Amino acid sequence: MFKKYFSWLAVIVVSFGSVAADIEIDRTDPYNMMQQVSMHAFGRLKSEQDKIKADPDYLKVVVNEELMPYVNDRYAALKLLGPNLKGAKREDVLTFINAFHGYLVTSYAQVLTQYDGQEIRFGNRPVIDDQTSIAGVQVTILDSPRPNIRLEFKLRKDKKSGEWKAFDMIAEGVSLLSSKQSEWNSKIRQEGILSVAEELQRLADTPIRVEGSK
Repeated sequence: MFKKYFSWLAVIVVSFGSVAADIEIDRTDPYNMMQQVSMHAFGRLKSEQDKIKADPDYLKVVVNEELMPYVNDRYAALKLLGPNLKGAKREDVLTFINAFHGYLVTSYAQVLTQYDGQEIRFGNRPVIDDQTSIAGVQVTILDSPRPNIRLEFKLRKDKKSGEWKAFDMIAEGVSLLSSKQSEWNSKIRQEGILSVAEELQRLADTPIRVEGSK
């Protein structure tokens, strides 16, 4: 189930609003940020369809440049490792973080090949004050005739810069980050951080596949 939801962030950020080629992203407001990133990324995808059709792996470039600056993959990776960080080698942890980044890029890029214009509706703006460091932005994906999908994206505020980035997604009441932690923790304990990092890197290196292509 979670594989289905894992990459909906990529769909969200390319499907809201009209095209806006050059906008300054407001990273200090999580709600505004998600909407603005959506418009910017959607414009690029529309304008570069020829490149994408000629080379589906180009979607990884788009994801890296348009989406990943707004995803706190480092924080998410460290949360995933959790208690496994204790006693871990710094270089092993950095290898895991880099592999996890690549895994996210490929996951997001792959799901974008399936996007066919689903309507996205943002929920109410979250209440944010100076003390707020974690916020949720609710989104509904209208995927008729299939049931609507209700998600909540969790974003974290950097205390120094005041900027927000996404780090988790709640689907059907379950944290995606927690589910992945449960999935990988056993293997990390048994085989080590580098073993899981190698698996993530293999997944990250997987070419993007377009349905119907040979």
